[in-house]
Formats: sequence, structure tokens, C-alpha cells
Amino acid sequence: MPRQATLVARPVPSSTATASAGWRAALLLMLASGASALGYQIVWTQQASLWLGHETAAVLAVVAAFFGGLALGALALAPRIGRSLRPARWYAGCELLIGGWSLVLALLMAPAAEGMLSLTGPQPGMAWQWAVAFFGSFVLLLPATAAMGATLPAMERVLAPVHDGAIPTADAGRRLAGLYAGNTAGAVLGVLAVAFWAVPTWGLARTAAGCAVLNLLCAVLAWSWFDRAQPALREAAADASQRSRLPVLLAATGALGIGYEVLVVRVLSQVTENTVYTFAMLLAVYLLGSALGAALYARWRRRPSPQAADDRTVRDRLLAALAMACLAGTAVLYGAEALKAWALDLLLPLAGPSLAAPLAAEALLALLAFLPPTLVMGALFSHLCAQAALVGIGWGRCLGLNTLGAAAAPLLFGVLAVPALGAKPALLLVVAAYLALCSGRAWATVPAWAVVCAGLLLAVATPPLRFVELPEGGRIVRYTEGPMAAVSVVEDAQGVARLRINNRQQEGSSATLAADARQALLPLLMHPDPRRALFLGLGTGLTATTAAQDAALQVDAVELLPEVVEAAADFRERVFDGQPQSRLHPLVADARRFVRTSAQRYDLVVADNFHPARSGSGALYTVEHFRAVQARLAPGGLFCQWLPLHQLDLATLRSIVRSFQAVYPQATMVLATHSLDTPVVGLLAREGDAPWSVAQVQARLAGAALPVQPAVFGLPDAWAVLGSFIAGPAALTQWSASAALNTDDHPVVAYAAPRITYLADSLPRDRLLALLQAVQVQPVEVLGLAAEGTADGTADAGRLAAYWSARQRFLQAGRDVKPSADVRYMLAQLREPLLAVLRTSPDFQPAAEPLRRMAAALAATDPVAGRALQVELDAAIASSNRLQAVKDGF
Repeated sequence: MPRQATLVARPVPSSTATASAGWRAALLLMLASGASALGYQIVWTQQASLWLGHETAAVLAVVAAFFGGLALGALALAPRIGRSLRPARWYAGCELLIGGWSLVLALLMAPAAEGMLSLTGPQPGMAWQWAVAFFGSFVLLLPATAAMGATLPAMERVLAPVHDGAIPTADAGRRLAGLYAGNTAGAVLGVLAVAFWAVPTWGLARTAAGCAVLNLLCAVLAWSWFDRAQPALREAAADASQRSRLPVLLAATGALGIGYEVLVVRVLSQVTENTVYTFAMLLAVYLLGSALGAALYARWRRRPSPQAADDRTVRDRLLAALAMACLAGTAVLYGAEALKAWALDLLLPLAGPSLAAPLAAEALLALLAFLPPTLVMGALFSHLCAQAALVGIGWGRCLGLNTLGAAAAPLLFGVLAVPALGAKPALLLVVAAYLALCSGRAWATVPAWAVVCAGLLLAVATPPLRFVELPEGGRIVRYTEGPMAAVSVVEDAQGVARLRINNRQQEGSSATLAADARQALLPLLMHPDPRRALFLGLGTGLTATTAAQDAALQVDAVELLPEVVEAAADFRERVFDGQPQSRLHPLVADARRFVRTSAQRYDLVVADNFHPARSGSGALYTVEHFRAVQARLAPGGLFCQWLPLHQLDLATLRSIVRSFQAVYPQATMVLATHSLDTPVVGLLAREGDAPWSVAQVQARLAGAALPVQPAVFGLPDAWAVLGSFIAGPAALTQWSASAALNTDDHPVVAYAAPRITYLADSLPRDRLLALLQAVQVQPVEVLGLAAEGTADGTADAGRLAAYWSARQRFLQAGRDVKPSADVRYMLAQLREPLLAVLRTSPDFQPAAEPLRRMAAALAATDPVAGRALQVELDAAIASSNRLQAVKDGF
């Protein structure tokens, strides 16, 4: 039988107490090392996505590169460590290299990122983007990741006892499982500490530095505790069949384990809120199960070692149990929505106004889907390593092969399997693959066939594993599972279509054209002569398509998800009657990377109101991104960043405002619509200091080459356009002065915004009115010195100030209105408030429209009352006009 060549030395006696103390010290080091490793993974993945893009190819390539470095380190360095007489020095050296290289990366990351950005380009193909992201990240992170991959084998070698030159079988298996459990438990602590405390408090760079301190401390302690001459281990007899089969099993189980994680996260993303806390919770539970499984296996191995044949039986049982656990986890996913609702109903009264209840509900889903399978995964990996030790396969090779399989999983399952098969078939494929790894004799047992029967029942009796919220009488128009997300178009009984991403994030509907169009027209009409526009985010496409109606304008619209681009075509056909949109150019790309790598200059850049709590969206509100947009503006260019106040708390909004003003000190704020339920505000910045002019905006309205007049969307004149301003630079600076900057290194928005998503502490209308009370705008900040320098300027300033005052009264009046189909009831609530608004400013037509509609409705049943209301309305407007004329005369 083949033998593994090793050095042999005389055993060094040690007491049981000393061995026990060494074991506890080793577990402590493994906890710290595991925590720092997962901290680095989170930090480096977030940093890489900022410059490589948030597409699936880029994100998963970085994860694969991280795993690939771990695998290479374990495979290449473990044999040398195994031959060393001073393995503690190897361990200390690895920890020093990890910590030292993480500090070097603080200097290398920025120039390396710029180089990879240039190589990637604004619109790379998937293969090219994957190659640049994988190989660039692999090389950049390799010194640290390779050292990480060698730390576990090094510590195992440090602790390896020698009894007459041979390792006791049970002790070897227990030691391997115990170290793996300790390291993985540390990873759980690292995930939770980094996501819930370190990054929100310190930022990414300081968090990486904190992890480096842990590594350096591990190096010093290992050197002082374990640096002694260590005899090499005698080789073990090897079974040739096992030496060829075990590597395949290790690699395959690594791929299938991470594949199951990728698939379950994809399915749960249609139920959970998909914040940074969601993904941290899912990963923590996955690692916790693996750690517990390994720890339970280590405890089981304390009994006398079974024979090799019994070990193979245990392996088959574990594989069958893992297949059944994955099948059960898949079945649980069908009840995810009901389970989450039940948990919230139970926990919210107990937890009160805090994040505890919603996070606990998401943790429950993670526990049910992940805990049983990962318990078996941890035990199975430990068992395979114990078997490998018996036949002369070192732990470094075991770890390397398993991690190598894990590196391939994101591509195999996330990029290829989900779009090609769907989530349910892909999960059943994982179950089938685990069964296929069983030995032939396992198929003569009941457990294997029980799993087969249960799997067939689940395949035949259950629908596709997808979540789409359907209104009563509604139908699914389109559903596409892409590599990153599931995109659906749902139509209700009234024929209104809505676009959703992962069933959680609504991107608009066919009934919101008025609001969507205003988000295009307001910035479009404020630019005197735009020729080329860039829209960041497409959604339903109604906003960008409205802009593309301008015959003089070419529009580029950047969208991350190709499935959204395809769905947007349905909305354009519905709303714009299938008119060809030759001036609209949808581009599938990451918005941040496109802005940083494109050479095109734009007269107008409009950024969508991205949901700030969704993973990755917070990066579109950073100082660095706003500065990159500035570089894309042509001379005299205009940048408008829309912000969803119905999805933002005021504290997070202050951070975004301060970050915007760090790049554009003269920024102003506008209000997109007068909606109290879904308020949207926008930050405006112009290249240059030229003020707006009433005459210029009026000329722009008259000359705009639009097939539908802006008046249809509530923008009949310059007063409606300039009347959208709600805050000037001075007010914004004062209001946001105490807020934290949102930067690439300190992403405060990504970690603060989820709080209102999980637990809203106020209504959108209350936030809007509080904002309007806190900020103000002066006519001189909009019209410049012309507002005070001439009689016409003074008159324009007065009318504009009156318009703003009327808007404030209009919104305040609408705050407590109770909607009703009874015209007289509505009139009783609104007659006097709306007439008072019109007396303040006859230009404020939003107050006149409801009264006109009510007068027409009232005339159908009571002509006298309807006519009286119309006369009263006309009188209020005429009176206000006369007063305004007098003011203008002076």
C-alpha cells in the first residue's frame, strides 16, 4: 500500500493538563482568526463591489477569488507545514502575513481598483467582467487569502500528539473537527460584529485594521505559547481506493454546500428585506450550523474509533441525512412568507419599537432553512477529514479541495443554474447530487430511497419556488429569474401593471406616469438647451422615456438588471402606445462603474430614487459617486438626484444631503410631486453659478419639442417649475451640518436606512412636513441677484415666494384629510383651506383642480351648489390676481 512520506522524530511527552491548556489556547486563537477572516471577507467584498460593479459576475467572482486563495494556500503551504519541526512559527507567520497584507491593501486598493476599472470598461461582457474581477481580486488578495488557508492546517499540526509515532484515529478526528468548529464559530462572531457594529461605527478601512490587530495578536500569542520543537508524524497506511475517492467527495461537498447557500439566499430574498443585516444574519446562521455540526462530531469521536468499513457507513448515512435536510429546507421555503408574518405578529408586541422583532423573524427563516443542513455539513466535512487522515491525506489538502469546490459554486449555481433551471429544480439538483455521492451499498438501505421518494413528491406536487404578491383578480404578466434577482410584472383587476424586483421592491407602475414624468420634466425644463441626458436607473422606463420624447434629446439609461430592461419594454408599450423610442438607449451596466469609466459628457444627469436600504443601493449616495457624476457633466450641466422620502428617515436624508453638498456646495432641493403618501425630493446641482430665470424657463416650456405638453403633468408655466424648490444651499447646509458623511469607506446610509424599512417610526407625510418646516428657500437663491436688482426681478421674487407659501398651506391642509366618495363631505373638509391657498397664490393650480372637480361632480346632483362653488373659486383667483398686480406695480 502506498505510504505518505514524512519526517519521523521521537515523541515529546506532555502532561494531560498541559495538553488541555494548549487545546484551550488553540481554540481561542481559532476563534480570533476565524472572526478576522470573515471580517476581511465582508470588507473586501464590499470594497470590490464599489469598483468592479454590483453585477452578479463581479460580486460572485470576488467571492470565488477569495475562496480560490484559501484553497491555494491550504494546498500549497500545508505540506511544507506538515514537514516542519516548528509549525507554530508557520502559524504565527501566516497570521503576520494576513495582518500585514491587509494594511498594505489600504494603500494598494485604490490604484489597483483604478486599473481594474479601466480594464473592465463601462459595459463589459459577462465573461470579460468575470475574468477581470476574478483574476484581479485573486492576485490582489492572494498573499492574505493564501495565508488564511494555511492557518487551520498549521494549528492542527501544532497540536498533533504523537504516541509511538502514530496518531490515534479517534483523537485525530476529534481534533480536526474541534479546530474547524472553533474557527467557524469565530467566523459567526466576526460576521455579526462587523455587520452590526464595526463597519457602521468605524467604516471599512478601520474595520480591516481592527481585523489586522487580531491577526497580529494571534501571531504573538502563538509564538509565545507554542513555539517549541515538534516531532513530525509517522505516515499512515493508505487505502488506494479511498485516496482517489475522498478528494472528489471533499470538492463536491464544498461546491454543493455553498451552492445550497446561494440558492436559499436567492429564494429568501423574495421574502426578507435584503438589507446588509439580512445577509449578515443568513451568513451567520449558515456558519453557526457548520460550527455546531463539527463540534457535535468532535464529541461523538471521543468514543473508541470505528473500523474503516464503519466509517464509510457513517459517511453514507451523513450524505443521506444531508440530502434529506436540504430537501426539508427546500420544503420550508414554501412557507417562508407565512412564517415571517407569524413571527412578526408574535414578536412585535414583545419587542416594542426596535429592530429586534423584524431581525428575529428573518433569523427564524434562516434557522429553519439553514440549521439542519449545515449541522450535517459540519459533521460530514469533519468526518471526511478524519477518514482522509487515516489514509495519509493531510488536513491542508482536505481543506484546500473543499474550498476549491466552494469557489466554483457561485458560478455554477448563482450564474448558471438559477437562470437556466429556476430555484426549485436547482435545489432538487443539490439533493440529488448528495445522494449520488453515496456508495453503491447505500442504495440498499431505506434512508436513501426515502429521500428519493420525498424528492419526487416535492418535485411533482409543489409549484415553482417563487413569491409574487398578486392582488385580487390580478395576474402575472412576466416573471424572470436572473442571476441576481427575480423580476416580475403583475397586473391588477383594473389593468394597472406593477414592476417588482424580488417581490419586495416596487419599481413603479403603469398608473404612475404623472409622477414619473415629472421626475424627468423638472430637471429637463430647468436646463436651457439639453442635448444628451443620462438616467441612472431605468425601472419601468417611464421617466427616461418621457425625457426621450424631446426630439432634441438623446437619452442613455443605465440599468443593473437586464431583466428590468426587458420588462420596461412592456411598460413603454402600455403607456406610450408602442411608439418607437429611437432616442432612448438602455444600457445594462452598474451605474457607479459606468459613471466612472464612461468618457461621455452629459448636459443632464438624473439619478433614480434608489431604495437606500437595499443591499448595494447605499453606494449610489456616497461622496465619491457624486464626485464621479460631476466629472460626467458637460459645461452648464445639471445633476438631479431623486430621493424616496417614503423610504427614508430624516436622519439618513441628512447624511445624503451633507454628502451631496460636500461635492456641490450650492445644491438646492426640489419636491417632485405634492403626494403626501409617496413624497420624493430631489437634490439639484449645476455646473457653474448661473441662476434660474422665470423668462428662461418660460421660453424653455414654450420651445420644448415634446408631443405632450408639460401642463398635462402639472407643469403649465415657469411658476410650477420653479415653484418646486423647497430648500436653498444655506438651509441645507445648516440642516445637515451634524450628519455623518456617507462615503465609500464609511457607508452610513447602507447601515442606517434599513431601520425605517424594518420598523417605520413615522408616516411619510409627517416626514415631508417636518422637512418643509426645517428648511426654506429664498428667491435670491433661485433667481440670483435679479430677484432684488430690478422691478421685474422683485415682482418675480414676490410671486415665487407666494407660490411656495401656498404650497406649504396646501400640503398642511391635506395632512388630515379623510378621503371619501361623498363630494359634500370632501368639500366640507377642503373648501376653505383650498380657497385660502388660492388667495395666497393664484399661480398654485394644484389647489384649484380639486375644487373644479368637486364643482363638476356637485353640479350633476345640485347645479346651483356646483355653480356657486365655481363662482367662489373664480372670485378667489381673480382677487388674488388683482392683489398680485398691485404688488407687482410697486
